[in-house]
Amino acid sequence: MSTASSAVTLERRSRLLWLVVLAVLVAAPFIGLYPVFMMKALCFAIFACAFNLLLGFTGLLSFGHAAFMGSAAYATGWLVRSAGWSPELGVVAGTVIAALIGLLVGLIAIRRQGIYFAMITLAMAQMVYFVCLQAPFTGGEDGLQGVPRGHLLGFIPLADDVAMYFVVLAVFVAVYLGVIRIVHSPYGQVLKAIRENEPRAVSLGYDVDKYKLLAFVLSTAIAGLAGALKTLVLGFATLSDVHWSLSGEVVLMTLLGGMGTFAGPVLGSFTIIGLQNFLADRVGSWVTVIIGVIFVVCVVAFRRGFVGELLAWQQRRRKVDA
Repeated sequence: MSTASSAVTLERRSRLLWLVVLAVLVAAPFIGLYPVFMMKALCFAIFACAFNLLLGFTGLLSFGHAAFMGSAAYATGWLVRSAGWSPELGVVAGTVIAALIGLLVGLIAIRRQGIYFAMITLAMAQMVYFVCLQAPFTGGEDGLQGVPRGHLLGFIPLADDVAMYFVVLAVFVAVYLGVIRIVHSPYGQVLKAIRENEPRAVSLGYDVDKYKLLAFVLSTAIAGLAGALKTLVLGFATLSDVHWSLSGEVVLMTLLGGMGTFAGPVLGSFTIIGLQNFLADRVGSWVTVIIGVIFVVCVVAFRRGFVGELLAWQQRRRKVDA
């Protein structure tokens, strides 16, 4: 089989696989999968896609991404519960607030590289955590409780788990396709060039700081969207949404599924959230130890992540067939 025909066959199989996955997601509430669990997993999948856009396709490691997810969660929760905003306006406002915080952090951190960039994002995230802990409107250690879902566009009752699920699923699909479009655009190709060899990108005349800043803001906005949706789904926002450990979890999700792939962060988020829900009632606090061991084993055995290793295996097969 020629290389061209094998590539076409592989593309057809990939499209068929995604259609099957989408069909399963659409049918999930009707085949016994708990809608709230699925919505939570989809929210974290959006969060992981946001982080992967920054790390996997731009090469910037942020240790403070929970700040953007959590700030949007608090903003949306307060606006919907206390200010009486509609859910769609609350989500949009939370996303914009996360993007603005991301712009502020990015302007400070983007001129640094490597561990210095990561440490600046972590430091700024800790400042956001302190604000959420001390500010009177956040509820302190109790968080924001009793956030109503309301009615989408004034007539779609989001209190119904199935209706809310399809809203979250629609947003996830839009974000997933949007990330693919960004990466495959000329802008995305410049991001890849910066990731692979930043000095060469500078020598070609690109203002890499502007490209990285835009990627950072886009990533923080998508992370904020995930946090805003999560608040509506669960009905609360707590300090765990802005804690540094959540930033570590999204790194784990991305590396486990496959950094720099599109499906990897989604698979990684469903794996981690699934393990947390499955093991929480069985092993209690040991769930973090078990997930840590699984992560170490996967990193040692599957350095590219689940999807990354699968793609590498397919490439080796194409070379053999050619």
